Amino acid sequence: MKPGESQGLRQRPYRMKVRARAAEATAQAIIAAARVLFAERPYDQVSLPVIAERAGVTVQTVLRRFGSKEELFAAAADERSGQIRADREAAPPGDVTHLVAHYERWGDEQTYLLAQEARVAAIRAITDAGRRYHRDWVTRAYGPALAKLPPATRRRKLAQLTAVTDLATWRLLRRELALARTRPQPRSANSSMPACHDGPAGPAAASP
Repeated sequence: MKPGESQGLRQRPYRMKVRARAAEATAQAIIAAARVLFAERPYDQVSLPVIAERAGVTVQTVLRRFGSKEELFAAAADERSGQIRADREAAPPGDVTHLVAHYERWGDEQTYLLAQEARVAAIRAITDAGRRYHRDWVTRAYGPALAKLPPATRRRKLAQLTAVTDLATWRLLRRELALARTRPQPRSANSSMPACHDGPAGPAAASP
């Protein structure tokens, strides 16, 4: 081995780690820029050159890292969805007070996406995943308390709870009817879910 070769071999892994960290930092800067722009403007008004300029990189860098606008949107939405779901899961199952606060933090952003889903396939994929997550969350949150009910009654109750706790219900009450949030009333130890009647459930909207 020639003089200096051993030192070069030792430095190579370090340089590779530095490059990997730099590449990851660039990717995060691009995602952050995309997330802000997609929140500010309709999807079809956000271009790769605008994202690249906001992130301080070239369009070629964006394409090399993500491949396309659709894939970049999916990466940004996936990261955001992880944050939103972590926030919802932070509360005990069925904690409606926390759920309302959760919608206060994230509801307008999600409503903005829902308004675009009919014309943008990339957004529809995200909102459909949100609907599936909401139904699963309702089952996990309230299913155990309904376990002793007959199957048909349990399904009806879960459907009602899916509608009652949906983003669309929050949007109706807080944004369309402009109702103020009220101080939560004390609940008994046996009260593990919001009141729900036995009538037919209304249609549930998406809750990404």
